[in-house]
Amino acid sequence: MSSSRFYPYFKDCVGAIDGTHIRVKVSPLDAPKYRGRKEYPTQNVLAACTFDLKFTYMLIGWEGTASNSRIIKDALKREDKLIIPEGKFYLVDAGFMLKSGLITPYRGVRYHLKEYSNNPPQNAKELFNLRHAALRNAIERAFGVLKRRFEILRGGTESFYGVRTQNLIILACCIIHNFLMGVDPDEDLIAEVDMELRNQENLQQTHTSREEEEDASKGEMLRDVIAADMWHNYKNF
Repeated sequence: MSSSRFYPYFKDCVGAIDGTHIRVKVSPLDAPKYRGRKEYPTQNVLAACTFDLKFTYMLIGWEGTASNSRIIKDALKREDKLIIPEGKFYLVDAGFMLKSGLITPYRGVRYHLKEYSNNPPQNAKELFNLRHAALRNAIERAFGVLKRRFEILRGGTESFYGVRTQNLIILACCIIHNFLMGVDPDEDLIAEVDMELRNQENLQQTHTSREEEEDASKGEMLRDVIAADMWHNYKNF
């Protein structure tokens, strides 16, 4: 975050949010609602993390068929809700709704660009998306490190545990993960995760909810200001 690529544009950003699928054992009756993108039952775990890859919020237990936009709405309204400090925001991908506290990338904009190459960004929106993706990648890295540390979360084999027990296991693994990131980050493990992520390309599209139109407008304004300021300095670098 101290890099001139990100600061001061994202100075009010407190982290990144995304969901990840973790395999779970459920009854044949419940299996259809847990079988989403995967061929086997999973739960979609929503998490927020800081840029040093520590988890700050987790919502565990949603079925694998539940979308990230549906889960984040629950996270923002429930009793033990995700709290976004006033004037701060999280970075999220296009699968979430745009709000003043949740900043998505621009839709319909070229991806896979590099700032200083033969394929650089050509306008403010492309530059914003490029740097937004670079920062938002923290949550994918955090999930990657978590699952590499704890094989039970990777989904390579059928889970032995039901939803309640699995929820406790996930929470315990995240607590241990945060402790280890503070005392033994394991740079080799992080490098392996980074290499794996570089080989993946994941594009998602969604729509903006009309119910959130006013808050989305605030998010658009904030995003536009960051993008314009960033682009001005980039052109004059």
